[in-house]
Amino acid sequence: MSYRVAIFGSAGQLGAELSNEFTVRGCKLLRLTRQEVDITDGAKVEKLLTCFSPDVVINSAAYNMVDVAEQEPLAAYEVNGLAVRHMAASCRQLDARLVHFSTDYVFDGASARPYTESDPTHPLGAYAVSKLAGELYAQAYLDNPLIIRTSGVFGPAGLNTARGNFIELMLRLAASPNPIRVVEDHVASPTYAPALAARTADLVFGKHSGLFHIGGGTPISWYDYARKIFDLAGRKPALRATNEREYRTSARRPKYSALSNAKMESLGIQPMPSLDGAIREYLAAREKLAVSA
Repeated sequence: MSYRVAIFGSAGQLGAELSNEFTVRGCKLLRLTRQEVDITDGAKVEKLLTCFSPDVVINSAAYNMVDVAEQEPLAAYEVNGLAVRHMAASCRQLDARLVHFSTDYVFDGASARPYTESDPTHPLGAYAVSKLAGELYAQAYLDNPLIIRTSGVFGPAGLNTARGNFIELMLRLAASPNPIRVVEDHVASPTYAPALAARTADLVFGKHSGLFHIGGGTPISWYDYARKIFDLAGRKPALRATNEREYRTSARRPKYSALSNAKMESLGIQPMPSLDGAIREYLAAREKLAVSA
């Protein structure tokens, strides 16, 4: 079946992969970037969607400056919360399906195992509260939204986005002679954007709705993640472990926010690739892009 798909945030790391995936699957796309539409303007969102008349609306746009959000919580809430309300309200009028991406940060990190969809949420800061608000707005306005929580997304499009991703940050720091300090007491499940986009399409084409976790599948500390990146990239910088006490940030973050993909896998959807495999694929794509530039 061919869908008409509108993608907000289509220029981002995830949005670029979603655009590729749904194009390959024969969909007609409306790619919407920050420059093309202010998603906090409900009237403009409604007008664009009404003109396109989509079957599916995908929201991969987000305000994701976690620490800055503590100084400007309203800006985070407008993008991550109220903008989702605008999309959900439009989807309700157009009888379109909404796919919305949320985050592992809706949890407080007190768990000792990967979080499931049934675990209670407890956001710790302005960014996390705004993302949970987006989930609630989608559920308030629609009977069957598809909400996907993910964690630490990285993809080849990060080479061209303003904020990049953790791999790009680590490789950039590795070019300096200064020691690199990364926290060892925070655990997540880094997620490869092309694989996330493919599983998202599987859920859409399978007509699934509700709340799903799609994380990288490998709980790992950010320090061990950094070490893995350097090993696979053949780099040997001075890497030092630090912790939350030594490395203070404006925003509180969950110390453990790995996600369980068991619900997604129970539907017969292919498990996410190993983190080693995803990093290797990323580095190969990165090298290919550098050669063609």
